[in-house]
Amino acid sequence: MKKGKGRPLFTVKDLPENWEEIILKLSKEGASIVELAVELDICRNTFYALSERDEYFMNTVKKCKELCEAWWKRKGRTELDNKDFSYTGWYMNMKNRFGWADKKEIKEERKVETSIDYSKLDESTLKDIIKQLKSEGNTEGTL
Repeated sequence: MKKGKGRPLFTVKDLPENWEEIILKLSKEGASIVELAVELDICRNTFYALSERDEYFMNTVKKCKELCEAWWKRKGRTELDNKDFSYTGWYMNMKNRFGWADKKEIKEERKVETSIDYSKLDESTLKDIIKQLKSEGNTEGTL
């Protein structure tokens, strides 16, 4: 196998000795992934790459995400009586960081094709069908 050129692969061994304690503590305070990466003195891309390569680091990051979301949810719950608390800012944060949505719309379109033997229909029924198709904006197909 050919040896690659460039820097050696960054591993968990390259992190500060107490890396796990550092990021768990920050996550309990609602810190973002970027904050965790900065505290470990690595860039966000290295942080994500490391979490893909190292199972222990990945599981620690999962725990960090849960701790972070719990902190933010607790903040919203415990600030209900605080008139100075920015619920708009809190809510926008929850939407952006944790995928919250006002509502989810699912639009499904189907194209239905049918064939009708129009020769067996009377003129009045044919006119009703044409009128209905035009009102629905249907310009495809022929009669």
